[in-house]
Amino acid sequence: MKSLPKWIYYKQTFRTKFQAGCIKAKLEDNWVNGYEIGPLVEVRKLKTNKYIVRYTYDEKM
Repeated sequence: MKSLPKWIYYKQTFRTKFQAGCIKAKLEDNWVNGYEIGPLVEVRKLKTNKYIVRYTYDEKM
């Protein structure tokens, strides 16, 4: 049985998808050429028309 990943939410909400995308890129770049498996990073839109960034580094994915 496959378990769902545990998400970590970035501490801030963003007004635009572009701003959230910049944080997403920064999080992904932190793992490039590193020793760890990189995270799965998502940008999600809230009902309030703001955006959040969430990520996981679950190695089972």
